[in-house]
Amino acid sequence: MSTTTVLPRSTGRDRALLRAVAAGRCTVNDDACHSLAIDGVCFCDQFAAVRLAGAGLVEPAGRARGPRPLRLTDTGRSLLAAA
Repeated sequence: MSTTTVLPRSTGRDRALLRAVAAGRCTVNDDACHSLAIDGVCFCDQFAAVRLAGAGLVEPAGRARGPRPLRLTDTGRSLLAAA
């Protein structure tokens, strides 16, 4: 018996954000992925990172306080590769 993983549906904006995360351009301020910045500038879609984190596509790197990199999860990498 095989197992099939269903990836979440994504928008063009979601995929662009995943590409920015993959390029190491994104930071967040907390574990809930609030206050997303891309290239040091606040991102206008305040819910995008929270939505992608909730879908298991991204996560903050490390446990430090303050701004830290956002990284792709295995699922996020799979979705980006399939796009």
